[in-house]
Amino acid sequence: MTTVTTAQDVNQPTLQPAAPAGRKLSLPVLLLIIAGGLALTSLVRVVTGADGITNVSQMSTALELAVPIGLAGLGGLWAERAGVVNIGLEGMMILGTWFGAWAGYQWGPWTGVLVGIIGGAIGGLVHAFVTVTFNVNHIVSGVAINILALGATRYLAPLAFEGKEGGSAKQSPQVESLGDFTVPGLSDALSDLNHKGWFLVSDIAGLLGGLVTNVSWLTLIAVALIPGSWWILWRTAFGLRLRSCGENPVAAESLGVNVYKYKYLAVIISGGLAGLGGVFLSIVANPFYLEGQVSGRGYIGLAAMIFGNWMPGGLALGAGLFGYTDSLNLRGGSENVHALLLLGALLLVIGAVWLVVRKKYTAAAITLLIGVLVFTWYATTNEVPNQVVSATPYVITLIVLALSAQRLRMPKADGLPYRKGQGK
Repeated sequence: MTTVTTAQDVNQPTLQPAAPAGRKLSLPVLLLIIAGGLALTSLVRVVTGADGITNVSQMSTALELAVPIGLAGLGGLWAERAGVVNIGLEGMMILGTWFGAWAGYQWGPWTGVLVGIIGGAIGGLVHAFVTVTFNVNHIVSGVAINILALGATRYLAPLAFEGKEGGSAKQSPQVESLGDFTVPGLSDALSDLNHKGWFLVSDIAGLLGGLVTNVSWLTLIAVALIPGSWWILWRTAFGLRLRSCGENPVAAESLGVNVYKYKYLAVIISGGLAGLGGVFLSIVANPFYLEGQVSGRGYIGLAAMIFGNWMPGGLALGAGLFGYTDSLNLRGGSENVHALLLLGALLLVIGAVWLVVRKKYTAAAITLLIGVLVFTWYATTNEVPNQVVSATPYVITLIVLALSAQRLRMPKADGLPYRKGQGK
């Protein structure tokens, strides 16, 4: 729908999406799928007794871990909607962690937030300068920024933090907390309901309880950026022009859009959002900068953006999924992951039935076989190795991208070289 609007407004019929309309999910269908997923999860909790998979603490941790992933993915969405692939999200997050902790330690946490955003935006500016002005391959530029950011912070950390109280060559001194909030009354009521262990009701209470218990103010800002980005990109003239640069920059230029300007703005905003994700890691998740604390979240954010089909809502769902699987490492990981093997087996069986309905019998047989193997793994063991628990977020990332690949449609000019006046 969004690309059709773009096509109408820039008068270019070639911008029509390639994916058939029948593949699009309506909001009621999407909500029904989410409800079905919650019901299956609740059933697994009741059968296995793994109450930790939906308790308030688990959901609160999942939200905290989803925020930096979501911010990185949102940064990627802004850049790629303007036609610039941003593999450098990881490096921009690293810059955000270091600059945020450095400024937060000296001048307070909110100053750290601002400076961390600027640090990430500087990385975005470099990426825009190299890719837009000099037309360097976007992947090469992004990888270079990741390497440069890591090297720069390793060089700067000893100079800034070594010799300070609580600081070292790889860690900053502690940064003051931004503070958090809990909705009084509602949080306790949801927690009590969650402890009842009722089918579905307690699981929904756990999910909602995690959203209103010990939530950082920066989390609130990050969540608000999702609908805010959607409104700007899909409901304003600025967003329409920016997206036209990612669909057909030649057509946009013919209608008077300054394509270079919009690409620069999009990538700088992208870097700032990734930097904010880094700030979250070094001020909220941990009250200090620590070398290596980004740990690939920039890449997972990029995967969440692709899973969400370059849309803010889908991106939020992807970030939530990856944040939840990551939280399994911190809270009863082995027991919870073992319980989720049963959930995976059930989902595979349902997928096999769906493939049979669509008369894809070979794919259905393979899916059913994998489901049987997963169920056998669950039934013949009591726990999973810690290595499997640690790898779960990355395995889920690969599985989700593989399953959603047929529904994806990136902006048509994403990653393609562009020169001003090339359509003349």
